[in-house]
Formats: sequence, structure tokens, C-alpha cells
Amino acid sequence: MRIPSTARWILGVLVVVALVVAAGVNANRSGTGAEARAKMTLIAPAAAGGGWDLVAREAQQALRTDGIVNNVQVVNVPGAGGTIGLSQLSELTGNATTMMVTGTVMLGGITRNDSPVALTEMTPIARLAEDFEVIVVPADSPFQTLDEMIEQWRADPGAMPIGGGSAGGIDHMVAALLAREAGIDPGAIRYAAYAGGGELTVNLLSTAPGTPSVGISGYNDFRDLITDGRLRALTVVAPERLEGLDIPTASEVGYPAVDLVNWRGFVAPAGLDADQQQELIDIVTEMTETETWQGAIERNRWDSAFLTGQEFGQFIEEEQQRVDVILQDLGLI
Repeated sequence: MRIPSTARWILGVLVVVALVVAAGVNANRSGTGAEARAKMTLIAPAAAGGGWDLVAREAQQALRTDGIVNNVQVVNVPGAGGTIGLSQLSELTGNATTMMVTGTVMLGGITRNDSPVALTEMTPIARLAEDFEVIVVPADSPFQTLDEMIEQWRADPGAMPIGGGSAGGIDHMVAALLAREAGIDPGAIRYAAYAGGGELTVNLLSTAPGTPSVGISGYNDFRDLITDGRLRALTVVAPERLEGLDIPTASEVGYPAVDLVNWRGFVAPAGLDADQQQELIDIVTEMTETETWQGAIERNRWDSAFLTGQEFGQFIEEEQQRVDVILQDLGLI
């Protein structure tokens, strides 16, 4: 029996409540700026090893190393395209010592999972950087180019599983956009959703029947496997080639409309006053100016895209509308 999406969402929330509380992410309704610099919790709304987790860990390192926050804890709350983590954040109204990593994937998850909590209800802190999607195949794949892959995909879309992250997330949207631009009905593709980049790569490299032969995810999920030659990158979804990598962009290979960028940022719980919001903005601003964070930007091949406060909040509103239109247009909702 198929469990309705709303029921799955509620079940997921109940499962992780104990984890979050035990880890110390409890609502502190009287959080102050001094407390935020003494102790902070960063929620990564996904399993360890994925893109949101990477952002949280890099931020944790920068905040600690450069003495901006004394004690920084990362808590993973995976599930439902990040909306389970979002639900936990919504329970921490007024807590000025907790932030959550967010991004494009969560916007799709909110709509696809009928989340009762909107990202726009949270306190916007900062957009940090943009991450870029890569389309890969195993090294022993017969496909040397994206065109070769698409030629076979077009012949029988349902016979070629495409692996990626959460259904409705940016990986799924990239697959559907690419299909449409290649003359393939997005509704006919076979998309295999995985909880994180680690699970995706294990299945991508598996020889078991039914596992995906093509993978789509953020560059850093595939970075080590591309470097050691176990995966071949066919294209990167970015405005230009990533520095130091001989991977053509989607535009270069004839698909300029496949242009979704996966931004990363921080939001805090609702109910913060202006001073509390500004203190968190100041903390994150200081973090982005450190050599530690700049090293993370370079190492992970992110592009800085810093935007704070209400301007970031307006960006979130516009992005949610844009993602909803894409999901509707591609038949994913």
C-alpha cells in the first residue's frame, strides 16, 4: 500500500524529533547575540556526505578556526527534500543560536511534499554561494559525450534510469529540463531518487540490474570519483567551465536552457527580532571573509553569491515561485 506523501512527511518528522532534541537543538526563546557567539547549532537537513552537510561542515570549521563562534555543532536531519529539517526549525521560534542550511533543493521539496511550513516563514540570514550540477556516467560506460547518451535516451527514455537526489529537487529538475530540450517527454523519463550523494554513487557504480547508468548531482558529490577516473563527467550545468576541469558546460554542448544553479544559504527560526537577525548576519559575514571559508569556496569550486537579510528573503520568495513554475511546466507536480 502506498503511503500518502503527507503521511510520510508526518512520520518522518516524528522519527527525527528525538534525534534533534537529544542533540541539543531545543528552542531557546531568549537567545542573544552573545549566546550565538558562544554556542551555535547548524542544521544540515540531509544525510551526512551530501551538499548541505558539506556546507554545514565547512561553515563549522570556519566559525571555529577563526574564533567567530566558540562551539559549533552540526546536526543532520535528513528526509523529504529537506522539509523534515525545515519542520524542526519551525519549532524553534525565537531561537537565535540555530541556523539551517538551505537551497534550491528545499524549494522543490516544499512543493512536492506539500510541506505545511514554507521557507519564507523563516528568518533569512544569508545566501552564501552557488554550487553546480554535473552529469556523469561510470568510467566503463559506452557514452563518451552527452550527445551519445541522449541519442540512446531518446530511443527509449524508460529504459535508462537517471539517478539523482530527492524527487522534485534540482537533480530531478535538471534531468527533466534536459529531457525536454532533447525532445523527450519529461514524464516518460525514469528517475531514481536517492537520499544523498553517497548512496547515489554506490548505486551508479553498481552492476546490479536496474541501477542508474547516468547520475546527476552537485560536483562535490562526484569530485573524488571523477578525479580518480571511476566516473566520467559529460557536462557541468554552469555559466562557464569549472576552473581546472576539462568538463564542457551544458550550453557548450547545445543545451543552454539547462541552466539551473544550486545556491546554498542559511536561514534561522521565525520570531527573531531585528537585533538577533543582524547578529547572525554579522557572524556569517565575518565567516565569509575568513581565509578558511575562502579556501572552502576554492576547494569546492563554488561561486560566492553573498546576499543577506531582507534582500535574501526577497530572493527566496522569487526562487520559490520560479521553482514551482518549473515543476509545473515539467509535469513534476
